[in-house]
Amino acid sequence: MIISQTTAMNVRKNFGDILNTVQYQHNPIVITKGGKKVAAVVDIELFERIHAMREEFERLSKELQTGFQHLKSEEVESLVNEAVKKVRA
Repeated sequence: MIISQTTAMNVRKNFGDILNTVQYQHNPIVITKGGKKVAAVVDIELFERIHAMREEFERLSKELQTGFQHLKSEEVESLVNEAVKKVRA
């Protein structure tokens, strides 16, 4: 996958071409403003996958939070450290 970069001014001037690049070549384009990365244009399939992953992450985070809410922070930290050790082993 090729990731291109362009300025916000160039996006304003060439939006149709940029959309075609993203849609048909599936190449995301990073938009810069003042030399800083501020946004990206990605094809809809990638956007939908990212959105689904984010929703799943939020669901799992809430589930974990609910499951551990009865524990003190020290107990949670101990469990996390133990799990990290097991994964690294």
